[in-house]
Amino acid sequence: MIVNRLDHLVLTVKDIDASIAFYTKVMGMAVETFGAGRKALVFGQQKINLHAADNPLKPHAKHPAPGTADLCFITETPLEDVINHLNSLNIHIDEGPVPRTGALGPITSVYIRDPDSNLIEISNYNL
Repeated sequence: MIVNRLDHLVLTVKDIDASIAFYTKVMGMAVETFGAGRKALVFGQQKINLHAADNPLKPHAKHPAPGTADLCFITETPLEDVINHLNSLNIHIDEGPVPRTGALGPITSVYIRDPDSNLIEISNYNL
C-alpha cells in the first residue's frame, strides 16, 4: 500500500455550530453540508467532518471525545498576519511563534485552542 494524502478527519465536538463559527471565522474554512445534513469544514483538498459528542456516527473511534485532538495547519498567510488576525478576534495564543518540524521541514508555529480545547497549531514553512 502507498498512502497519498489525508482526505478527511473527524472531530468530535460538543457544539457543531460553535465549531463551525470558530473554524470559519478564525481559520477561514468553508462549511459544507453533505449526506443527511452532516457538516464538514473544507480547506485546500481536505475536510474535517464534525460529529456531535452526544451522538457520534458509527463507526467511530473507540473513545470519541471533544478536546482530544492536536492538529497542525499550514497557512500561506505570513505568521505575523495570522497573529494580527488572532489578536483582532481576541483569540488567546497559548504559545508561539516557536520553531517546530513539519512533514516537509522546518516550520514556525503558533498554538491556539478551539471551542472544545483541541490544540490548534498554525504554521508557516521556513522556506
